Amino acid sequence: MPEIRNMTLNFGPQHPAAHGVLRLVLEMDGEVIERADPHIGLLHRATEKLAENKPFNQSIGYMDRLDYVSMMCNEHAYVMAIERLLGVTPPLRAQYIRVMFDEITRVLNHLMWLGAHGLDIGAMTVFLYCFREREDLMDCYEAVSGTRMHATYYRPGGVYRDLPERMPQYQPSKWRGDKEIAALNSNRQGSILDFVDDFVARFPACVDEYETLLTDNRIWKQRTVDIGIVTPERALALGFTGPMLRGSGVEWDLRKKQPYEVYADLDFDIPVGVNGDCYDRYLVRVEEMRQSARIIKQCVDWLRANPGPVMLDDHKLSPPSRGEMKGDMESLIHHFKLFTEGYCVPAGEVYAAVEHPKGEFGILLISDGANKPYRLKVRAPGFAHLSAMNEMVQGHMLADVVAVIGTMDVVFGEIDR
Repeated sequence: MPEIRNMTLNFGPQHPAAHGVLRLVLEMDGEVIERADPHIGLLHRATEKLAENKPFNQSIGYMDRLDYVSMMCNEHAYVMAIERLLGVTPPLRAQYIRVMFDEITRVLNHLMWLGAHGLDIGAMTVFLYCFREREDLMDCYEAVSGTRMHATYYRPGGVYRDLPERMPQYQPSKWRGDKEIAALNSNRQGSILDFVDDFVARFPACVDEYETLLTDNRIWKQRTVDIGIVTPERALALGFTGPMLRGSGVEWDLRKKQPYEVYADLDFDIPVGVNGDCYDRYLVRVEEMRQSARIIKQCVDWLRANPGPVMLDDHKLSPPSRGEMKGDMESLIHHFKLFTEGYCVPAGEVYAAVEHPKGEFGILLISDGANKPYRLKVRAPGFAHLSAMNEMVQGHMLADVVAVIGTMDVVFGEIDR
């Protein structure tokens, strides 16, 4: 009798479908997966330890770099944890701005996911479509924070600055004529709120385009229907959150069940799947983009009608304006001490979680009364999802591993930390 042995295959970390530095060790019987062992730690940057050695307000930028396609949502959880320890509440306008940018970030994340997931399993055009819309939202990031990715826009006590009255405009160049520049700048003539309003008005039609390409496409359905099925009970037991949990039919969303900021005052629905397979998780995320557009529209309308402060007027927490700082000695001292020493936070322990695009992103913060955390622990949604990899791919083919990695929407910055 010939000896039949399983083959061990190394998938990643330099595989275009591995989404970051994922190394999967696959045990295969021919083309069928018998066991999948995810190896992590190849991107470990000691974020939690670095945060424990810096003043509270100097670690906000580290949060952006955890899940580097959901930047402001990461900041939100960290800033909320500090605010709870300090016992402060940001102004209402700042809360609406935060919610608006949380939802812009959700759309950014899902567009990135949809484009990359489509590319992984054979649909190229949708990638180009998604990045067309991402570009506009990245311009919103740049308009408020000065940077397109790692914004560091949320601050304990509010946000860095109010929304700009003018959107940056395209400039003439040797590649673009005056007519093309005028067309590109047509929706940038007003404030950022006008630009965002214009975006949410045309975005549902863009989502219809993505669905036309994929939802009833028989190749897409062959690659996603009945792949990586997770039952509701198993999804809860494995610690799934976000679209991974809702795709299995569990209606759990922190924005509704444990509302924070102003989500309780907004009108939106929670999309829920039925079968718990890759196709249902795709449908959930696509519908989430539509719901996010609804939330953004409500925030824009409120922000137009309600001007006001976006930061607490306490110079122990927020820096004085540049004008004050240049002309008043006491303001200069406040500014200097805030950016060198930070501030001491009362001793205590707090957990703050947000409904991040990938699931529940939480920050456990323990303070001993000093100006830096005693302990900081990040609860990353992708970590729990990746731990279910073995269970989700057993019995499937090698090509289905790519579909399962895609449906998890993993980003390794938050998994390896």
